[in-house]
Order: sequence, then structure tokens, then C-alpha cells
Amino acid sequence: MTPLRILVTGAAGQVGWELQRSLANLGTITAIDLADLDLTDVDAVRAFIADQRPDVLVNPAAYTAVDKAEEQPGLAMAVNGIAPGVMAQAMAKLGGLMIHYSTDYVFDGSKATPWIETDTPNPLSTYGRTKLAGEQAVQVAGGAHVVLRTSWVYGRRGGNFMLTMIRLAKERDELRIVADQHGAPTWCRTLAEGTADIVARLWRDPDARAKARALSGVYHFTNGGATTWHGFASAIVATAPELADRRHVKVTPIATSDYPLPARRPANSLLDNGKLIATFGVRPVPWDQALRTCLAERL
Repeated sequence: MTPLRILVTGAAGQVGWELQRSLANLGTITAIDLADLDLTDVDAVRAFIADQRPDVLVNPAAYTAVDKAEEQPGLAMAVNGIAPGVMAQAMAKLGGLMIHYSTDYVFDGSKATPWIETDTPNPLSTYGRTKLAGEQAVQVAGGAHVVLRTSWVYGRRGGNFMLTMIRLAKERDELRIVADQHGAPTWCRTLAEGTADIVARLWRDPDARAKARALSGVYHFTNGGATTWHGFASAIVATAPELADRRHVKVTPIATSDYPLPARRPANSLLDNGKLIATFGVRPVPWDQALRTCLAERL
């Protein structure tokens, strides 16, 4: 079987770094980042994809500065909203598959139970609105696609909540963390390995490719279970090897109103993985199990 040609964006990011390893067994990887391609230049994006002619494009690249997006809505929309649509159109012309990542922030958090794919989005922030625009643009481009909504992504690289908590716990004796926002922390490796499983099912087998368009759509993909930012922080302080001598650090629960930020966050970010499990057989492990595995690894 001919190896797939796979293009991965956001190569320097936490998800992009993991994807390069998880997808390696499926084909030849071309990994690019901002220095290689300016995603705000739509002509350059089109030309690059046309030149590379990938079978599969996996796009974790995004403008992820949630609060800064309130000050830079145009840039956030260019990267999160417009570029994914341009990529999807280019892949549709090639007859390829596009995997794109979206976010729990497309919802307003008002639902009492986990969100399913057919729930109506109502983003509270510029970041959420731009990510919603991006996933919608991918869907209308006409090609085979999978949009994966996820939440609270972390890993041993990049900038994320887990690494911030480790740094702060080394510096302070008390961490005051929001306890009234609920979600599922998701390890970037969980996302990457699950993505590789999806690509293998949809695209490596020629017989499966015929079904790919029928399976195209939005899927929710997080680690299992639920917690709060306070619960997540408490688990990090209690588990991280580099905090072995800092277990005494107090993790104090606070309300969202006690820690105002420019961008509003949804109170309930829980996403239901049922469709993902039923369609692709990808069953993410519980968030606390994934966190322990992640923290046990040393860079």
C-alpha cells in the first residue's frame, strides 16, 4: 500500500508535535509552522497545498490566545475562521481528507449536561466565534473532513494550564483557581493518537475512502470524565514529580467572578464523546489517568 502524504500544520505546538509522531506509521509527514507558511495569506495557503498535494491535511494550527483575541479579532478570524476554510477548499479539489480541531468554546455553557454535536453553538468570546466560523467553513467546502471539538488541552510542551500550574506552585504557597467551570482536561497525545486512528480508518484503506464523505462531520473528542479548573490544578499539584517537595501548596477554590478576564468562558464545557466512540471506536481514557501518564514522562 502506498504511504499517505500527510501535511501537519502548527508543527511547533503541543498537538502538532504529538501528531508528527502518532501519524508517522501512516505515511510521509510534512510538518509546517508559522515560519513556513503565513496562514493569514490565503493565496499562499492555496498555493502551498496545491504544490504539496497531500492525501491528508491535519490542522491543529490556531490563534489560541483567548483573551488577546478580544483585542485582535481580525487576526483571530484570519487564522481560526478563514484559513481552515481555504485549506478545506484546497483539499476538496485534491480529493483529500482534512482533519480540523475546534473547541468547547463554541458553546455558551448554559446546558446542564454534556454537549452533543447537534446542540446549537452560541460562543461567548471572540475566540469561540472565530473557531465556530472555521469549523463551519470546513464543513461547507465540500470535501471529506472531520472536525474534532476538544477542550482544556495540555501537554509537556508549549503553553498550557498544566505547565502554568507547575510553575506557579514552585513560586507560591497558594493557588487560587476557578471552581465553577466544568470540563475535561485533554492530553494532546490522546488527541494525536486518536486522530491517527481516525485517519487509518477513513483513508489508509481504499475501501474505507468511499465511506469517508458519509462519515464527514463534527465529532467531540476529549479525555473522559469531568472536573473543574480547581480539580485539575489540585491533581497537578498532588501528582507532578517536579512538585514532590511542594505538596503543601494550598489550592483554593474561587468563583469565576473572583477572577475576571477579558473573554467570557462557558460554565459547562463538557463534551459528549458518544458519536466519536460509536463511529470510529476511539474511546479516550479518563482525564485523571491521562494526566498521571503525562506527568510521569520526563522531557
